[in-house]
Amino acid sequence: MTPTSKLPKPRPQSMPEAEVEKARALGFCFGVRRAIKIIEKAAKGHHRIATLGPIVHNRLVVAKLADMGVEVVDDLARAKSGIVAITSHGVPPELLEQIQMRQIEVIDTTCPTVRSAQKAARKLAGGGFGVVIFGEANHPEVKGLLGWAGDKAIATMDGEELAKLSLPRKLGILSQTTQSRAQFTRFINKVVDIALPNIQELRIINTLCQETQKRQEAAVELAQKSDLMIVVGGLNSANTKRLAEVCAPIVATHLIETAAEIETVWLRGKKHIGVTAGASAPDEAIEEVVTKLETLPTG
Repeated sequence: MTPTSKLPKPRPQSMPEAEVEKARALGFCFGVRRAIKIIEKAAKGHHRIATLGPIVHNRLVVAKLADMGVEVVDDLARAKSGIVAITSHGVPPELLEQIQMRQIEVIDTTCPTVRSAQKAARKLAGGGFGVVIFGEANHPEVKGLLGWAGDKAIATMDGEELAKLSLPRKLGILSQTTQSRAQFTRFINKVVDIALPNIQELRIINTLCQETQKRQEAAVELAQKSDLMIVVGGLNSANTKRLAEVCAPIVATHLIETAAEIETVWLRGKKHIGVTAGASAPDEAIEEVVTKLETLPTG
């Protein structure tokens, strides 16, 4: 009797993995790197430093600085340290005066681009212009800009809102630095339609951050050839949210802070996954996301 030969067991097929590509411009911008470098250097020479709000809108960065003795306070009166740091978003001049009156040592990490926007707002107000800031009224950068722009300045992202107001004869418009160029352009066009018949002079100053624009353009470029976009950054970061907003109309997009938030269901059937990151997202967080995406199955 001929022995029956056993057939070899089929080898399990490995699940397909997607190609993961990073945007050509992403992560820390010059202003954020500068702010963190200034604070880290100061922290090495002092026991405690208080920052008026988070130095940047990323909890991973804030947690790392906390380990170095940098605490976040939401009010100058809560600062227990004799040293106060102004964040990269800047502050209104009234707050600077309060700090000077208390004779508190100041570490200023205001982003140079934000500083330019503050100067533009002050110049418009000094020239007799009513100032309109295209931006989120509750964002710390915009609150600072409003302070530099004078009592009559307003912040809005709705051009129609201006139709309800009595506008001055001279009107100046600038933007929160992290807004998108396309949205700012649409806002300006709306303001021109509404306000031009009633004003004598209109002045528009481009205060958009070029680094932010590069990241948005690179994100759109990558989204157009991807099956999925992952945006890495703080959930309370304005520039990170803009990245998600410009990608979402093009392809499925998810905003996350860490690699642990990635869900495998997002990856099913995806062959090309794009990754971008906000200007305050640390390099290590981005690389952890890329590494995890490269190892997870997409079948």
